[in-house]
Amino acid sequence: MGAVENATDDTSEPPTALLDRAQQHATNVAAEHFPDLPVETIDWVVSHRAQRQARVTKYDPTTEAITIALTWTAYQQHGWEQFSSTVRHELIHAWQYHEFGDADHGATFTRWTDCLDTSQHCERFTTPKWWLVCKDCGGRIARYRRSKTVRNPEQYSCSKCGGSIHVEEGDGH
Repeated sequence: MGAVENATDDTSEPPTALLDRAQQHATNVAAEHFPDLPVETIDWVVSHRAQRQARVTKYDPTTEAITIALTWTAYQQHGWEQFSSTVRHELIHAWQYHEFGDADHGATFTRWTDCLDTSQHCERFTTPKWWLVCKDCGGRIARYRRSKTVRNPEQYSCSKCGGSIHVEEGDGH
C-alpha cells in the first residue's frame, strides 16, 4: 500500500515535526487514493488539550476550509506507526468533506478503511475519570469530565437497552 514511511518512531520530536510528518504522509496517501483532494489546502494543528479523541477533522461549509487537529498525547502514547493510521482515518473524513460537504463513519467511510489500513475507532489513550455503567446490560461509557450525566445519572438511561445507569470512578482521577 505504501502508507507508512521509513521514518523513525521518535515521539520526542516537537509538535511541528509531527505536523510536517502528518502532512507529508497525507500527501503521499492522497496522491494514490484521493488525487482530487487538495491536501495542500488542509490546515493542520496539534491539540494539547483533547482527552477523548486522538484527532478530529473540522469543516467550515461557508469557506469549505478543512482543518485536521491531531492530539499530541495520543501521538506520544501510540507512536508514529500506530498514529499514522489516525492520519489516514482523518484523511478519509477530509475527502468526504471535499466531495460531499459532510463526513461520517457510514458506507463512504468504511469502503476505504481496509485499503488505507485504518479503522473506524481509535484506541483510548487517556484513562477516563468516570464510567457510566448500565445496571441491566453492563454497557460502559467512558467520561472524562464531570458532565450532567456523571452528576445526575438517575436522570438518564442506557442508550442501548434503556436500563438505569450508575457512575463508577475510573483510574483517571
